[in-house]
Amino acid sequence: MQRTIDRRQLLATAALGGVVGATGLGSLAPEAAFAAEAVTVEPGLPDPNFAEGRITAVSGSMLFVTGSDAVLHAIRITDGTSIWKLHPTTFDRVATGDGLYARGVRLPDGTLAADSVWVNIVNLHAHIASVGRNMLNLDHKGQRIVAHVVPNRSAAVYNGTPAVSDLSLLRVGRHVQVLGAWHPGTNEIDIATVYAAA
Repeated sequence: MQRTIDRRQLLATAALGGVVGATGLGSLAPEAAFAAEAVTVEPGLPDPNFAEGRITAVSGSMLFVTGSDAVLHAIRITDGTSIWKLHPTTFDRVATGDGLYARGVRLPDGTLAADSVWVNIVNLHAHIASVGRNMLNLDHKGQRIVAHVVPNRSAAVYNGTPAVSDLSLLRVGRHVQVLGAWHPGTNEIDIATVYAAA
């Protein structure tokens, strides 16, 4: 419980112009976007400290987001907000039309003071349809996804071993899980991590 109180105080301070070190409040790893934090929520109700959707407007330090359930979210970016867009980045790289997941603390005015924001993040389970130079063609539920290998960024995890930059063990027909960053309005992504059996 103490962690929640401290986090609320830190985010409230940051939302009001205080300084909090980036990534000081939580993990920015892409896997963290899909991890469920322990929050006491009545069954059937959404997590008040989480938001997802498409950015419809950016104004000052605020992101206005329409969720996949049509709920509108006002998300405040603070001095302590960590932002991921294939790699840790800055607020000026976030744009209208981007998709996002955000975790933070709900403030009294209803805005979400974000401690972590993941922009255009995707988590796909797919089969490798073909392997090309610096790309994978994936079959995801009957849809073709073009997954680009990003030099010095993309990594593979084989059978749960530590991540490596060598993607040469990926084979056609194999099932993979891919975390990456979507190119809005396309069927293309940039690969952050591919999880596969060797």
